[in-house]
Amino acid sequence: MSNILDNIKRTFNKGDVLMKFIFINVAMFLAINAVGVIVILFQLESLDLISFLAVPSQLNRVLIRFWTLLTYMFVHVDFFHILFNMLWLYWFGKIFSTYFNERTLGSLYVIGGLAGALLYILAFNTIPYYLDLGHSLMIGASASVMAIVMAAAFYRPDATLNLLLLGRVKIIYIAIAVFFIDFFSLSTGNNPGGHVAHIGGAIAGYLFANQYRKGKDITLPISRVLDKIANLFKKRKYRGAHKVVYKKPESDYDYNYRKAQESKNIDVILDKLKQSGYGSLTSEEKRQLFDASKK
Repeated sequence: MSNILDNIKRTFNKGDVLMKFIFINVAMFLAINAVGVIVILFQLESLDLISFLAVPSQLNRVLIRFWTLLTYMFVHVDFFHILFNMLWLYWFGKIFSTYFNERTLGSLYVIGGLAGALLYILAFNTIPYYLDLGHSLMIGASASVMAIVMAAAFYRPDATLNLLLLGRVKIIYIAIAVFFIDFFSLSTGNNPGGHVAHIGGAIAGYLFANQYRKGKDITLPISRVLDKIANLFKKRKYRGAHKVVYKKPESDYDYNYRKAQESKNIDVILDKLKQSGYGSLTSEEKRQLFDASKK
């Protein structure tokens, strides 16, 4: 058992941000359903884990359980819900990662989730149709996934996916079709709140792609916050350590992978430079381009 856990931990640590997010979602799904089994067996109805993690539509409850704005985007209960969300996240996350780095993907995931939650809360407190539905809770990564889908589609509309029976289809058509399905489902079906959140995530993804083409990266504020959190955990991990730590020599595989990633980033910057000019580059992109020119 310990070997299995060690292998899972090792795989998680070696994985990129995309795989880490998939791991977290799956782990949360398994944990929540395991707790659900215990609740049923021992009749612990008072242990309502979902209400503690799901984002509520009532504004006063959101203010009390503010953490749910983040936790809800990693919570699933139904198997097919998490299956389809993780498949979409993997497919479009891979496409997104060919043009942007891991840090940007992780930040956009969070921004899409926040946008979906905020639009959901706004709709259920202002729109008459949703006011009549009463209070509700929302869970799922769909808004975050939609942000990545729309960002990839509108940044590189000519990219394609090979779909069963349909062959290769441009991802822009897939993204637009999914958006309209969500839009026309806003007043129908048994998950209107979820469709509202999808729209919020989609808007966030579109705005990211649109602004990035203009040289503005709207994920930077979230990236800085995530960096600070990551650094905080690193400091706690190594606090009090007095031994000398030697850096492991870089293997040929790691070296080739790092060089390939650097080359891919430079190609994206050069493509952006060609399309929008030097003034559209961010300070980080200009630094990377300058460093590459010295090599």
